[in-house]
Amino acid sequence: MFSKIKAIKDLRDQAKQMQNTMEEITAEGSAGWGKVKVRMNGNQKVLSIEIADELMSDKSKLVSILIEAFADTTKNLQKEMAGKMKDMGGIQEMMKGLGM
Repeated sequence: MFSKIKAIKDLRDQAKQMQNTMEEITAEGSAGWGKVKVRMNGNQKVLSIEIADELMSDKSKLVSILIEAFADTTKNLQKEMAGKMKDMGGIQEMMKGLGM
């Protein structure tokens, strides 16, 4: 019984470590030929948004380009996170600790 409790605590510690690691990962995406840039971390917190001044006058175009930039950032972030997860041993290693 105590081994299961220890395994659960270890899993929780690993999850916390992974969350901290994900916070350190950053990715950037862009759209509109680089006129909009979005940067996010692995916890999907937006770190910065850059918008070219020329886009400020056309709200519908700006919204469209922002959506594209966020999609690009998310795609790039997923690639970064997948690589980091692989480096950390992935989910399988975490589950081994629980005997799964």
